[in-house]
Amino acid sequence: MRILFITANRVGDAVLSTGLLDHLIRTHPDAAITVVCGPAAKGVFARMPNRARTIVLTKRRWDAHWIELWAWAALRRWDLVIDIRGSALGWLVRTRRRAAMRPRPGHKSAQLGAILDLDPPPLPVAWTAPGDRAAAARLLPANRPVIALGPTANWAGKLWPAERFAALFRALAADALPGAIPLVLGGPGAPERAMAMPLLTLLPEAIDLVGALSLPEAAACLARATVFIGNDSGLMHLAAAAGVPTLGLFGPTPAAEYAPAGRHAAAAIATDATMSGLDVAAVVAAAEALLSAGARTAS
Repeated sequence: MRILFITANRVGDAVLSTGLLDHLIRTHPDAAITVVCGPAAKGVFARMPNRARTIVLTKRRWDAHWIELWAWAALRRWDLVIDIRGSALGWLVRTRRRAAMRPRPGHKSAQLGAILDLDPPPLPVAWTAPGDRAAAARLLPANRPVIALGPTANWAGKLWPAERFAALFRALAADALPGAIPLVLGGPGAPERAMAMPLLTLLPEAIDLVGALSLPEAAACLARATVFIGNDSGLMHLAAAAGVPTLGLFGPTPAAEYAPAGRHAAAAIATDATMSGLDVAAVVAAAEALLSAGARTAS
């Protein structure tokens, strides 16, 4: 079976689409899946089972990137084409079945599940390899709680202040997770480093892995953490997919659509739709409730 799966440019949306891919892999274990995604999201699929190839769609003038993709895909016969971007491509190639994402209310994971009429929708997953997990074991302590923090995002309005992240860590380490060590994560590039530096300055004891990891390595590190707390970002979605208790921080973006999707995930939402309206006490309470719920589930 040959499947063409056209997914997102952004890491967060690509991670959310992994639940649908995981469903396809489990229901069609013999399938060869070609994934089409943007450059930033490529690493999300690097360890995916049944992946025949990844086609990185780099934007070009006059939509030439879509024309090149069509020229390649049209030469092949597909059994299933899924397009979460709702482009015309799925209707311009030979396939036995096609399905596309349609605008509808609700969480993104529910919108994705509706493509194949899946209710409840499958949860996102994070694929890693033994080498990724070995790297995480070398980087993180095995005998102390690790509080992973995600202080970056793709625009300034989604950033919770660094001093509040630091106060949050101190509060959790003093009570709910004594002896915890902070782990600060972020993507590659100077902008991500600049967003993370204020928090790294306030927490000099932190393990600094900003820009140091591939996406599978980041997923493996997140899976070893005790909890992740971070801004609405691709890293937040990756944390939830990796299975770590994940608390997303929301101000101007809609948590009803983009809250982290996972078995142990929750959102802390500002009272006034700005990140400054989200106080430390509220986030500490939400994090402690998430940890308590996880402990009850484990027992």
